[in-house]
Amino acid sequence: MIDLLRESTWMYPLVQVVHIVGFIVLAGAAILFDLRVLGLTSTLGPAPVAIRPLGLHLLPWSVLAALLVVPSGVLMFVVDAPALVGNTAFVVKIGLLALAAGNALAFHMGPGRGWAGWEQPGSAVPAGAKLHAAASLVIWIAIVGCGRLIAYV
Repeated sequence: MIDLLRESTWMYPLVQVVHIVGFIVLAGAAILFDLRVLGLTSTLGPAPVAIRPLGLHLLPWSVLAALLVVPSGVLMFVVDAPALVGNTAFVVKIGLLALAAGNALAFHMGPGRGWAGWEQPGSAVPAGAKLHAAASLVIWIAIVGCGRLIAYV
């Protein structure tokens, strides 16, 4: 498979497209959820979408996207591992991905456990949840930026 990726005119670009499409869905889902947790989407549309149903709707899309992103990323890495390991943007991107995963885990193990009650009258999204959402938003934007910079660094 690696030889095919190296020798074919179209295989490597096709894998890149799969990777980018997966990242669009993965980062898009995370960003949409983060914006909602931060309360920045409540002025768009007729009424704000409840956080829990939104999260439950976006989660399967995130999992599907990860199933595209991880294998395609591994394939691209294996084709040119030495160059990528020496690429600062790539190394930072991988570190940020680990940070994003840790942040998501901390959210779901911490303040995110009570998300069902955030929509109740008189309740509000906890500050800790908003902190995780803000961090996630910044991290995902940085991941996308680093991914784009890999070709230029």
